[in-house]
Amino acid sequence: MQTMMRTILLVLAFVPWGTVSALAQAYPSPGSGPPPAGSPPPAGSPPLAGAPPSQSGQYSSNEVLDAGHRFFGTISRGLGEIVEKAGSQWGLPNGYVLGQEASGAWVAGLRYGEGTLFTKNAGDRRVYWQGPSIGFDFGGDGARTMMLVYDLPATDAIYQRFVGIEGSAYFVGGLGMTALSFNNIVVVPVRSGVGLRLGANVGYLKFTPTSTWNPF
Repeated sequence: MQTMMRTILLVLAFVPWGTVSALAQAYPSPGSGPPPAGSPPPAGSPPLAGAPPSQSGQYSSNEVLDAGHRFFGTISRGLGEIVEKAGSQWGLPNGYVLGQEASGAWVAGLRYGEGTLFTKNAGDRRVYWQGPSIGFDFGGDGARTMMLVYDLPATDAIYQRFVGIEGSAYFVGGLGMTALSFNNIVVVPVRSGVGLRLGANVGYLKFTPTSTWNPF
């Protein structure tokens, strides 16, 4: 137990206060211009009122692939297969998140990240996520993360806990996909990272409008 607590404290030590700015320096934003949904809101700007993305606000597979290839760059091999697999299960997304995260685990683990939720016709949102995990899981990583969001009824609906869907892990090329859900909304994180992270874990991600240390 003492060993586990020391490990979790070490994980927290690697996560800067309220952000993963060190990770963002290691993975700068692509220089090819803003994603198709528009630029991220400027720092400190007030959140927009929640609005429902319409069915016409869904992203096609080509739009998702274009955004993903620009975001992941040369490490985006396998993205097409992942997008195809996610689409066969959940259809077309009506939002996606681009961001960075850091995580670590020694049986019990923690994950922290930040990014921007993009939608076609309901505005963008700055989002932060945190979450614990428990399982046969050892190691640490830092990752660029693209999250595909399905059936989001309103932009503010992203701010809640999403629980991992058992058996949804999928790996191809240099990317890994998992899926989380809550109240018919599905969030599919696609990660390409560095470091070692072995095993499967069960946990959740909590999305918040501001950064917080509290993963619960």
